[in-house]
Amino acid sequence: MIAISSISFGEDVEREVLDTLRSGVVAQGPKVARLEEGFADLVGTKHAVAVNNGTTALVAALQVQDLEPGDEVLTTPFTFVATLNAILESGATARFADIAEADFALDPDVAAQRVNERTKVLLPVHLYGQTADMGALTPLAESRGLTVVEDAAQAHGATFEGRGAGSFGLGCFSFYATKNLTTAEGGMITTDDDAVADRLRVLRNQGMRRRYEYEMVGQNFRMTDLQASLALPQLGTYRQQVEARRRNAEALRTGLKDVGGLRLPSELAGRGHVWHQFTVTLGDDAPIDRDTLAQRLLERGVGSGIYYPRTAYDYDCYREHPRVIIEDTPVATSVARRCLSLPVHAALSSGEIDQIVAAVREAMGA
Repeated sequence: MIAISSISFGEDVEREVLDTLRSGVVAQGPKVARLEEGFADLVGTKHAVAVNNGTTALVAALQVQDLEPGDEVLTTPFTFVATLNAILESGATARFADIAEADFALDPDVAAQRVNERTKVLLPVHLYGQTADMGALTPLAESRGLTVVEDAAQAHGATFEGRGAGSFGLGCFSFYATKNLTTAEGGMITTDDDAVADRLRVLRNQGMRRRYEYEMVGQNFRMTDLQASLALPQLGTYRQQVEARRRNAEALRTGLKDVGGLRLPSELAGRGHVWHQFTVTLGDDAPIDRDTLAQRLLERGVGSGIYYPRTAYDYDCYREHPRVIIEDTPVATSVARRCLSLPVHAALSSGEIDQIVAAVREAMGA
């Protein structure tokens, strides 16, 4: 079975973890600091603040905005529910704008229509490894006086016109097990704002700058040195991993370009895609539906993933929530019914890429 993702660690990671164990420093310490420095360099920001997971990164980034009851965060409904959960955790109200199918991210024109006097934060999601249209969303935020918080959980090292995802506002990243860079669980917040970075570091440490000297109501959002030890060696070879993903994506695009009814993802002009996922959509002219394609691939030894089967608000716990405002998002609703992610990870061999292509073509009758 060719899995949708692959998790493996080399001897370099084993050595780093063993070094941490032998050092006796396993909580937040020097290796977290090294990871922060290296990740800030990857993104192109002055600061990177490590936390214990990607959801925490979003929660903390919103918490330092001092949002008040009635304040709104505008985001996409086509995302993992952590995006929505973080908004609700902050005490704000969530409002949604539709997506553009070309990049699966916020449609700037629809977002502009949904901004109102209560909107305080614009929260785009850089989905599948490609950024949202920050060339349009950043001016929108600036013109309306909005803070930009980027959900870049899947976009480590992605770029828009040379700028890194996570450098347009407060960038929030996940290091969950299946991400391009992983610490099993972990997250990072990136920013160029010295004061915000300082506040985040105090917030994550129970509100302490020094032991038992409390400056604010805080949280325990700390990353451990054991977690950082997993990522440090990966960070050193990350560019090579992304190149492997790009080669795999191009091979998939070449092998599937003439399959009727199958819409393939692409790296849009001016954007640097890191191919966390290779997500296809089935058109109205497809001979089968998405679920049938997934089942036929499984029968042929190819795993796949549905990210995501429904819009984030399309569950009872959110539809009935008083701080979730639901408006029509037809593109997101449609894409959620038609999307399927194929394996594109760096561990794939050329033979496995050929097997994926053959399986999709057979399943689609091409």
